[in-house]
Amino acid sequence: MKILFDANTPAPLARFLRGHEVIRADELGWQGLENGALLDAAEQAGFDLLLTCDQNVRYQQNLAGRKLALVILSSNHWPTLRRIAARIATAVDFVQTGQIVRVDVAML
Repeated sequence: MKILFDANTPAPLARFLRGHEVIRADELGWQGLENGALLDAAEQAGFDLLLTCDQNVRYQQNLAGRKLALVILSSNHWPTLRRIAARIATAVDFVQTGQIVRVDVAML
């Protein structure tokens, strides 16, 4: 799966997503793109999944008909996420095209 990390997603999380191609938005010069433009660019570039910590993206954008999945993390605090990295990886492994999955750190 080709995964795009939004600018607010901790880069070290990528090493826990084995078997996936992970690219950060800043590596592509996309760090300044707003959510709609970022989603469009990600789809056009063939990404399967956007991994973000932006809690508002699903409320600010119409995600119906999108070709990519969205995994939203409830925190971008790396020490907290590292403790549940395996669970995040599982969410990524099982998300389906067009699906939105929210991983709530407090509930894990």
